[in-house]
Amino acid sequence: MSRPGDEAAAAHGSEPVWSGRLISELAAADARATSLARGLTSQQLNWRAQPGEWSIGQCLEHLWIANQVYLPAIAASLADRPHGTAAEITPGWFGRWFIRSYIAPSAQTKRAKAPKKITPSAEVDPAILDRFLESNQRVRELVVRAANYDVNRIRFKNPFIPVIWFTVGTGLEITARHEDRHLLQAERVRASAGFP
Repeated sequence: MSRPGDEAAAAHGSEPVWSGRLISELAAADARATSLARGLTSQQLNWRAQPGEWSIGQCLEHLWIANQVYLPAIAASLADRPHGTAAEITPGWFGRWFIRSYIAPSAQTKRAKAPKKITPSAEVDPAILDRFLESNQRVRELVVRAANYDVNRIRFKNPFIPVIWFTVGTGLEITARHEDRHLLQAERVRASAGFP
């Protein structure tokens, strides 16, 4: 349900605080990914610090595949919804717990095996950087579109855990935090002793 003035704000192109923040975070993720992977050889892109750990290329491929699966579910939930806005994203208790426990990079984040749908391949093609950057452009386009809706009220079915429904806002926060987590992982690989 929209609040008084929401339609006028949308008509004048003012964006909610959260959308500008997420667009900036996604642009920073692009810069980090480019700095990490541009110009790497196939050997460097696929090098692993330890057996069983992911390479830089696998981190990027994981994020690209996650965007391919997650974005359509979020986008579909906006279809035929009334316009409205939310000044900031306010995940519920479960969304906050999920982000803190499984998504955001921190010492408290639980390690969990990636769902099969988004497990990267053993060898990653050097074109993965461009695919990741293109998928992030689609995330930004979705953020711009979602800015016209109350992202704290519209829910979508999580494509990885179908019994869980997140708000659109929580889903977009998860996308940004997820990228931060795996780019940090890739940065650690690049900084590892022995990186070729």
